[in-house]
Amino acid sequence: MLPLDLTLDDVEVILVADKVLIKPRSAEERTKAGLFLPPGVQEKEKIYAGYVIKVGPGYPIPAVMDYDEPWKKADEKIQYVPLQAREGDLAVYIQRDTYPVEIAGTAYVIVPHSSILLLIRDEHLLE
Repeated sequence: MLPLDLTLDDVEVILVADKVLIKPRSAEERTKAGLFLPPGVQEKEKIYAGYVIKVGPGYPIPAVMDYDEPWKKADEKIQYVPLQAREGDLAVYIQRDTYPVEIAGTAYVIVPHSSILLLIRDEHLLE
């Protein structure tokens, strides 16, 4: 685990491309919706759940070059296909693809968006 002596309030955390910062929850907890993962599934694929803290900008796509007029300035602004995950969502993800980090004594994981299997979006989820 990569320890960082910072808090999320001290710095701006910027995730790159399709990465998602998740705060894992313990396996014993369950959501208000009653989400449980069968033990066989957890052991086989090491599937975990956690709360989405930060989300990257998405998958980068090539910029469309508009050169129809020679006097026009080329606009090379990077564009992204946005991710489905949003801050506050409960994410069910595959553990083997994660990168653990520790920020101010709190454990987080950086997860590629493609490793997220399920998102639960509820305004009252974190209460």
